[in-house]
Amino acid sequence: MYRGVAGRLVTEAGRVRRGVERAALGPRLRRFSGAKDEAQPPFDRSLLRFLVCPLSKRPLRYEPETSELINDELGIAYPIVDGIPNMIPQEARLIQKDTDVSTTPAQAVQTQLGASAFRYNGNGTLCRT
Repeated sequence: MYRGVAGRLVTEAGRVRRGVERAALGPRLRRFSGAKDEAQPPFDRSLLRFLVCPLSKRPLRYEPETSELINDELGIAYPIVDGIPNMIPQEARLIQKDTDVSTTPAQAVQTQLGASAFRYNGNGTLCRT
């Protein structure tokens, strides 16, 4: 009984290894180089149905010129890098002109919505209560 199981495991392991080696040599292998000759992949607009601002939980608007997701209510812009939205509040930028330059997006949200609406969790991330 064990002999048959062990034999099948060895056979399947060999097949998987060969499949991985072939896939690594295939044409889909992405080349990494210092040159930025490739355009950034486009943002999939269908994601807007699911993405919300992590601070206010409100829907976001896509701005193709700057490749950012905008929260108009709070005046925050989340960057899109390589087609992937960076939804980290500390990485967002403020877009309102009347906000102090030294203010972070998280501080601006606390000011607008009230500091009691937010708390910091164990890893230092600002969360809505």
